[in-house]
Amino acid sequence: MSPSLATQLCREMGRRIVGGHLPEGELIEDETKLATRFGVSKSVVREAVKLLVGKGLLEVRRGDGTRVRRRNQWALLDDDVLAWHLASTPKPEFLSQLMDMRRIVEPKAAAWAARHGSDAQLEEISAAQRKMEEDSRSIEDFVIADALFHRAILRAANNEFLRAMEGVIFSALLSSIRLTNADPRQNKSSIPFHQNLLQAITSRNPEEAERAMERHLDDTSSRLAQVIDGFECQGGMTAP
Repeated sequence: MSPSLATQLCREMGRRIVGGHLPEGELIEDETKLATRFGVSKSVVREAVKLLVGKGLLEVRRGDGTRVRRRNQWALLDDDVLAWHLASTPKPEFLSQLMDMRRIVEPKAAAWAARHGSDAQLEEISAAQRKMEEDSRSIEDFVIADALFHRAILRAANNEFLRAMEGVIFSALLSSIRLTNADPRQNKSSIPFHQNLLQAITSRNPEEAERAMERHLDDTSSRLAQVIDGFECQGGMTAP
């Protein structure tokens, strides 16, 4: 089913705000001008603005108009807002902060997957690993398989709060993997990290699973630093 006109307009305006084309604190055009610009009705404009207000990107003040809110008021964990960030030119600081989030969440998730994951959930992780090895020559297929591998680990942790953050982590994964594995030859170099991680989880060794994930994220940070100017590796580098 195609998204509604209001949803499409919300996405277009959201991308412009996140991309900096509509600066923070600036008034946007009124309903009439926006309706004319995008070829939609005023009711569609109002609905799109309402959606963006709900995501923290816009605020409507009676007598003042509709203004872009400051970045620190945006709902950065909203799936759409995150996707709009990742669809624009990657900003080193934003990618660094996403990597920080992964460092906080994923090592413990790996440990919990080893401890609490069901046999069926661990088989899902294994299946994603096999898919990665099969698709190592295809960038897009490998990226998806890699992201599914990490998502399967998050799910195997069996923590409802982690499940609620799945969209954020999954989007961050897709973004970073596309950047670090733009060359199919690079795919094979990351497979051993995943193999070691899988072995630790399926062996039900939480401590080693946590360390294996930390080593994997160290490698990811190093490779991001090589392809993104201004990206800083966060945290201490663990020994291989």
